[in-house]
Amino acid sequence: MNSITTTAYSIHFNTDAFNALNTHLEEKTYSTIFIMVDENTHEHCLPAFMSQITGDYAFEIIEIESGEENKNIETCTGVWSVLSELGGDRKSILLNLGGGVLTDLGGFVASTFKRGINFINIPTTLLSMVDASVGGKTGVDLGPLKNQIGVINQPQMVLIVPEFLQTLEARQIESGFAEMLKHGLIKDKNYWEELKKITSYKEMEAYIHDSVIIKNDVVTIDPTEQNLRKILNFGHTLGHAIESHYLESKELPTLLHGEAIAIGMILEGYLSYKLTGLPKSELEDIKKTFLSRYKKIEFTEEGIKSILKLLIFDKKNSHGNINFVLLKSIGEAVYDIKIKDELFSEAFSYYKE
Repeated sequence: MNSITTTAYSIHFNTDAFNALNTHLEEKTYSTIFIMVDENTHEHCLPAFMSQITGDYAFEIIEIESGEENKNIETCTGVWSVLSELGGDRKSILLNLGGGVLTDLGGFVASTFKRGINFINIPTTLLSMVDASVGGKTGVDLGPLKNQIGVINQPQMVLIVPEFLQTLEARQIESGFAEMLKHGLIKDKNYWEELKKITSYKEMEAYIHDSVIIKNDVVTIDPTEQNLRKILNFGHTLGHAIESHYLESKELPTLLHGEAIAIGMILEGYLSYKLTGLPKSELEDIKKTFLSRYKKIEFTEEGIKSILKLLIFDKKNSHGNINFVLLKSIGEAVYDIKIKDELFSEAFSYYKE
C-alpha cells in the first residue's frame, strides 16, 4: 500500500512503516528513544513492534494508564518528569504507540518538553489510524471538556500497521468506523455508499488508506483549521458535548468517541435538513445507517440541558457564537453555521423517534 505524503511528513503502511522507521532512527542518531505505551499496548503491541526494529538501540519505555479520563495535564506532568529523570534532551524522540488518547497526549508532551522534541505516532486503534494520529492536532482534556489544551504540531512520520487492529474488541473498531463514515458524509458520497455495505471489519486496509487520504487532503489545504479543516468536525460539536456529559457523570456509562459522534452526526444531520438543504431522504439514510450500527441512547430532558450547556466550550466558537458544520448533501459540507436554540430540542426529538 502506497505511503501518503503530507506537507510536513509521510504516512507509511505495513512493512513500509517499519522500513521507514528503521531508516529514520539510523539516520537521526537520537540521544534517547522513548516509547510511550498504555497497559494494553504494552502487552499486546509492544513485543510485535520491537521485533521489527533492526538497529541496536537502548529504548526507554514509559507506560501511562489507558482511557479518556487519563488524557489530562496530570498525566502529562508525570511523563515530563519521567523524560527529565531519564535524561531526555532536545535530541530525544518519543514514539507514541497507542490509540487516540495516547497519540494526542504523546504529541502534546513531545511538543512542549524542552520546547519541543521529535515524535512519531504509531496508532493502534482504528480511530487513531483514520483520525487522531493524522493532521498534527495534539492535546489533552480540561476536566471533562475535550481537547481544550493543545497545539498543532506535526510528527516526523505516522506508521499505520493494520495488524494491530487484531488486538481490539469489536466496540473499539466500531468507534473508529464512525469517523470513516464521517469522511464519506463530508467529502465523498461514493465512499459513504461503499462503507455502508461493510458487514465485517476484517478487511479494512484499503478503507483506512482512503480515509487517511480524505483527511490529509483537507488538512493540506488548511493545516491550522482557519476554514476548510473545520468540516472534519461534522458531528463533533454536539458529539463532543455528549461525550463530555457522559464522561463527567458518575451514573452514566462512558461513551466511546465514535459512539458519541455517531449521535452527533444524526443530530447535526437534522440541523442540516432544517438549515442547509440536506434532502430528507439523505437525512433518513444517515439516521438509519448509524442506528443500525450504534445502540440508541435514551436522553432525559435534564441530560439534554446539560449537553447543550457544554456547547459553549466547543473550539470552533468565536465571539460568543456557537459555530456548526452542516451538510448541504451527503459529500458536501459547509461550516460556520449558527443555530437557533429551539432547533436543538427538535434535533433530539428526531433522534428519539
